[in-house]
Amino acid sequence: MPLTMATAGSQNTVKKVTGKDEVRRFLESLGFVEGERVTVVSEMGGNLIVNIKEARIALSKNMAGRILV
Repeated sequence: MPLTMATAGSQNTVKKVTGKDEVRRFLESLGFVEGERVTVVSEMGGNLIVNIKEARIALSKNMAGRILV
């Protein structure tokens, strides 16, 4: 399922990152790689704040939809 469907407070594992090569590289540089744990901190209007690799990152609904957990 896409990360946008995860509930706040839930911990998930990244299964796949989709999209064009530059989008995938950008998300991988932020730490969204297969097997990495990601926790949804909060959700507002589809946009997410997540914890990954001890960093807090804000993602648009569009970018979060490219991350499958």
